[in-house]
Amino acid sequence: MKNLMITMIAILFAAGCSDYLELQPTDKVTPESVFASEGGIEAFLANLYRNMPIEDFNCVPGQGMNWCPENANNGGFYEYVMTDDGISSDWSEFGGAYDWWDAGYRFNKDVNLFFSYIPAVTSVTESARRTLYGEAYFLRAYAYYALAKRYGGVPIITSIADISDTLALYVPRSTEKETWDFALAACDSAAMFLGEGDGNGRRATKWAALALKSRAALHAASVAKYWNEAPLSGHAVDEKLVGGMTQADALNYYGQCIEAAGQIMDAGVFSLYRPSPANAEEAAENYRLLFEFPNNALEEVIFLKGFDRIGAGYGSNQDNWGNPAQTAGPWPHPGRFNPTLDLIDVYESYSDPGHSSPIVTTTDGNTNNYNGYSSSRTYLTFDDPQDIFKDKDARMHGTVIIPNSMWKNTKIIIQGGFIRPNGAVRIEGSRDETVVVDGVTYYMYGAATPVLYSGFDSFASNMTRSGFGFRKFLSTTYVPVLGWNFSTTDYIDFRYAEILLNYAEAVVESGSGDYAKAAKAINDLRKRAAHKTDIPLTLENVLRERRVELVYESKRHWDLVRRREYHKIFNNKKRTALVPVLDLRNMKYIFIRRYVSREPPLTYVTQRYYNGIPGTGTNRLVQNPQY
Repeated sequence: MKNLMITMIAILFAAGCSDYLELQPTDKVTPESVFASEGGIEAFLANLYRNMPIEDFNCVPGQGMNWCPENANNGGFYEYVMTDDGISSDWSEFGGAYDWWDAGYRFNKDVNLFFSYIPAVTSVTESARRTLYGEAYFLRAYAYYALAKRYGGVPIITSIADISDTLALYVPRSTEKETWDFALAACDSAAMFLGEGDGNGRRATKWAALALKSRAALHAASVAKYWNEAPLSGHAVDEKLVGGMTQADALNYYGQCIEAAGQIMDAGVFSLYRPSPANAEEAAENYRLLFEFPNNALEEVIFLKGFDRIGAGYGSNQDNWGNPAQTAGPWPHPGRFNPTLDLIDVYESYSDPGHSSPIVTTTDGNTNNYNGYSSSRTYLTFDDPQDIFKDKDARMHGTVIIPNSMWKNTKIIIQGGFIRPNGAVRIEGSRDETVVVDGVTYYMYGAATPVLYSGFDSFASNMTRSGFGFRKFLSTTYVPVLGWNFSTTDYIDFRYAEILLNYAEAVVESGSGDYAKAAKAINDLRKRAAHKTDIPLTLENVLRERRVELVYESKRHWDLVRRREYHKIFNNKKRTALVPVLDLRNMKYIFIRRYVSREPPLTYVTQRYYNGIPGTGTNRLVQNPQY
């Protein structure tokens, strides 16, 4: 079977490990040669950690995990731009699948090799051996979590097969429930073997294993509960390789999520980073700093992936693609991540706690019209484009660059047009179109040339077309360069805030667990964002908090998948923009709610809830529905 055939491997270690570069024979790895020293074990483990299916800055739809080759030119197409939270300045489609089949089973093979080596290790203490087992179980659990959420039930392979035994190579798919149960059991084993770690967040610990369990169990519970919201049919469904779980299964998985998250919450080891800001401005900056410098926030970070080196295979391109055009330096294609008005509308206002607060642009308060400027409406006016956002949740300001806000000591100009003194409205016209008023020249996009503004011009697809820029994760000190993989900001995979949200969602969905504790969890997050008023524990409140707290952390895509909401939201959907327009009659700004320009309607087909399985013509596996 092409995709599951176990082959022998040769491992090349980093410079300085010359003993390992000279392994003989070179067609296999043995416990004696590789695990003879702690250095060899560390090198083997480093390779496993590096290839984990963490959906970080280098997780690229259609390309795969850990995608940072010498030419990492994917046009800035990442998970951010596949949901209603963001859009690319260039692309307007869902892109390729989050595939991880071949890479997943290669990774699983290496994990199984690791398991087979541990008993023969003589260079470590028994306590250290237990930790190795714990790490192996953690890596196995992560692998099957990543497979299950993409493919449903998959072949469960826990040992190295004898390639001379042809029949042994053809392992059938387990049911989706069996696959989730296997992943969760591996989390339990990992938590049992692992200790609390050294506090740097870079290796598996008991807490990381429980965090993974809470995330995986919540996903499994949602699929079990909401499967019938997007029913599929076919052989894979009949054999319960996809779906086939019951409401009793959902309650069981919600219970496992509550138990795992609750252990972390009750232990008192982790807490929110800077939980009590003095005001909203401080809260916004605290939130932003959490992601720029996660190593300074280890009270919240449970597990992270380090990016300590630059270059192919090590760094990322987050800063190059994400910086607005005005702070791009020599990088030719910035501004590729554009937060949508869809997202901005979800954030609360401090004056109306407990509800999403759509941006109001007209005196009639209508926020449901996206057809552009209309002379029949009376628009609210603002001296500064930032004024319309003054009351918004601090997390928005820590995540998004709004028009006229400062980034790297630069005022980011985002303007979509002007109204001439004679009342003629010009929106997203030619960049060369100007108006002179009282001897001052005014430009279509707020400045004379594309290097001096960051919005709406279609020039090289470098400008936001939603009206917003990307701030979260970006480095304040990184200067974009003409080259690939130079960003080294570390990526938080698990943090305490997600645990609080997992717990709250599982409680409200299942009707079990501690309601007061779950309500406190979401309100603690809101207080960290400078909210003063507690809100009740409802599903709507939990999901809104989850969306704004975890935005751009590779959660929204999977939340829509596991809750079977993607096809409901993306049903001939066009994402939305907010266009600042300078009214030259009074030198005030108005705002136009409109659909993002140059985007066709998008529809998510239910087939996409599971990926197709490659190679079914030879590997004898049952294919997923509609492939």
